[in-house]
Amino acid sequence: MPQATPSARARRGRPPGRAVAERDAALIAGFIERSWAELGLGDNTLSSYRSDLQAFARWLGAHGSSLDAAGRAELQKYLSERTAAGYKPRSTARLLSSLRHFYRMLVRDGRIEADPTLLVDAPKLPRSLPKALSEAEVEALLRAPPETPLGLRDRAMIELMYACGLRVSELVGIAAAQVNLRQGVLRIVGKGGKERLVPLGDEAAHWLARYVEQARPVLLKGGRSDALFVSARRTAITRQMFWTLVRRHAVQAGIATSRISPHVLRHSFATHLLNHGADLRALQLMLGHSSLSTTQIYTLVAKEGLKRLHARHHPRG
Repeated sequence: MPQATPSARARRGRPPGRAVAERDAALIAGFIERSWAELGLGDNTLSSYRSDLQAFARWLGAHGSSLDAAGRAELQKYLSERTAAGYKPRSTARLLSSLRHFYRMLVRDGRIEADPTLLVDAPKLPRSLPKALSEAEVEALLRAPPETPLGLRDRAMIELMYACGLRVSELVGIAAAQVNLRQGVLRIVGKGGKERLVPLGDEAAHWLARYVEQARPVLLKGGRSDALFVSARRTAITRQMFWTLVRRHAVQAGIATSRISPHVLRHSFATHLLNHGADLRALQLMLGHSSLSTTQIYTLVAKEGLKRLHARHHPRG
């Protein structure tokens, strides 16, 4: 049966560009679904994959191509244009990671013969050190929330993140059933659905107990919620809400907001534990890192702090 010409397809009300866009969208949707089902990737990772692939698909469509027809030359041109537009190397490295996973799936499924990401080098990234507050700054931040139901909630959240080294997504995602105050542990569901038990510590357990007993019932106003941390509207706290409240309390504590990031308390937790002699393997387990090399970057933070201390106080510093 002869294939319809492009003009014939257009007359039927379905331009060829529309068909290509629909095929690309189906490929992306299938990849996201399989990444979730087979690898158990989290929502944030899947969202990054989706946005990266959709942006590349739009660029390809504007240049008369598609995801399953793109070659290495087109990919390199796209990366070159992103660099010229001012995108940072870390953003490009993340994009390449998304594309590598996607095209490996297409090769595995027999949809394409060659992976266009092969032999495309990722940009070299500077080894950036995570920000960490000093122990005095953390203490000031912990004392900033007032003695109100919202203040008790905020204090409990900050204490918990600092005491347990949680990711922000892990903190706001804690269900009330995951807390065992009697044993002093949390059951945390981390990246990829991996579970780990994290010790609370006496201070964090104290403030969490106060929040659960005194503040949470007031905020729920007789209602129910599976989420541990709730807002005055009885909804679960989001990452954005937590980021906002940390910045607000940092200002009250006299900490420059430029030194505050969503993960600053997690970074401070890791750095302070190492400064006090914690074992790197134990720290890896508490942070939920799958690779020890990820945890080792905190040893660089600790070393930098020791260098500054030496330079400031040693007579030959």
